Amino acid sequence: MTRALTPKGAATRLRIIEGAAAEIRENGVATTTLDDVRVRTGTSKSQLFHYFPEGKEELLLAVARHEAERVLTDQQPHLGALTSWDAWRAWRDTVVERYRRQGRHCPLNALMSQLGRSTPGAQAVVNGLVDRWQAELAAGVRHLQAAGEVDPGLDAERTASSILAGVQGGVMLLMSTGRVTHLEAALDTGIEHLRRSRPAPVSGDGAVRG
Repeated sequence: MTRALTPKGAATRLRIIEGAAAEIRENGVATTTLDDVRVRTGTSKSQLFHYFPEGKEELLLAVARHEAERVLTDQQPHLGALTSWDAWRAWRDTVVERYRRQGRHCPLNALMSQLGRSTPGAQAVVNGLVDRWQAELAAGVRHLQAAGEVDPGLDAERTASSILAGVQGGVMLLMSTGRVTHLEAALDTGIEHLRRSRPAPVSGDGAVRG
């Protein structure tokens, strides 16, 4: 919605989105109806269409944005504070645990499939998620570079992109196999790559020691 909402209106709209998200996580996107959402959230049909005049597709897109936000929120505070190796390890463990709990069912993936991945709205949700996630990882790489823990010549954006691609590949394999081992391997390998890029120490006489 582009028009401004009152605080009460914004709260009602958010309640509908959160209720729809919970319904989809529990029962799946294909079987969730507007009546299910209306009953769950205690809203009338007129209220539902007031906030989502285009109906179910508009609501699903709002839920997709909500679920994309949850992907990042669930990684905090670690994702926003990747300033040390311990912080990277804590983030790694948080990501693994999040997807272990989620298992094979991915509400965001189901929503993208329902909306059509090539539609402008769905693409905007995915691109926004990827851009924000990659930016946080790149900031973490730069923190390590500033601390002298990582080669300053390393391309932070490209490295963050590689780590994120590994995470997404691991998640896709988790959804296919039910095993989290591929995700763990992708994260461990990405972080180890960063560690190995640490500049060699320089001795007092200026010589580089391997």
